[in-house]
Amino acid sequence: MNAHRTQLADGRWHFQHGPIDIVIGANGHPAAVHCAHEHAWKRFSEILDELVQELVQLRRPVRGACPVRSPIARRMWQACQPYQSGFITPMAAVAGAVAQELIASYAHRGVTRAWVNNGGDIALHLAPGQSVRIGLYADIARLDSKELRGGIHTDGAFEVSSQLPVRGVATSGWRGRSFSMGIADSVTVLARTASEADAAATVIANAVDVFDARIVRRPACELKDDSDLGALPVTVDVPPLEPVLVRQALHAGLRRAQALRAAGLIWSAALVCQNQMLSTDTAGSTTLASQSASKQLGLLFA
Repeated sequence: MNAHRTQLADGRWHFQHGPIDIVIGANGHPAAVHCAHEHAWKRFSEILDELVQELVQLRRPVRGACPVRSPIARRMWQACQPYQSGFITPMAAVAGAVAQELIASYAHRGVTRAWVNNGGDIALHLAPGQSVRIGLYADIARLDSKELRGGIHTDGAFEVSSQLPVRGVATSGWRGRSFSMGIADSVTVLARTASEADAAATVIANAVDVFDARIVRRPACELKDDSDLGALPVTVDVPPLEPVLVRQALHAGLRRAQALRAAGLIWSAALVCQNQMLSTDTAGSTTLASQSASKQLGLLFA
């Protein structure tokens, strides 16, 4: 299967190759933006084959010295290295690492800002004085055909300016395209790079958890025979839980997020589970449906 690309009606580009599905937007001088898109496309067409060559190593837990050689594979491993005391493989950072590789094509004169969105894991380029505003849609289970037709209403938005040490945004949770050991609907992380945000979002989402016999988990290898998680149990269904249990799970995740923030591994995080939210920047939980929640999300990363 060959890589292919399509220019969208609003000028963004859609790149797709096997499981890699990316949307890219950029602003700036037309010639510079065109050149950056072409450079990104050339690099994109090489990435899947490059990763496949080291896939066996990338599916193994991070331990000891880095065993991989390609730049993206090494970035994946390095982003996960701080978490090697637990179980983590470089695959926890694959989407962010790929986005980060492509954003380098836009870090040139004439491109004022750009974003590479790899399934919700986003790498940013911001020239001095530039910023980007990113919407937060907390629970993908709410999304239906009616909302898609009428326009998506986000739960909030946050702004990343060039002055912040943030160039990566990533989201993880049990409802996403990757497996999670926790029960978070979503954990959104801002970090220095997209690969670091991706790894941290995975770790924090795993920590949003509580014991309850009603939560359904299955070995990852039964759901996907080549999963890097092997027989580890991953979440497949979370019924409506009592608010006190939801808060307990969120606080467990928040403690992990605050520790990562204190260690300088993330800038900020927002954790959502069953219409409740906690963040590293607010003192207490809030309900997403409330006006205060929207305001807090809007200010969370300003």
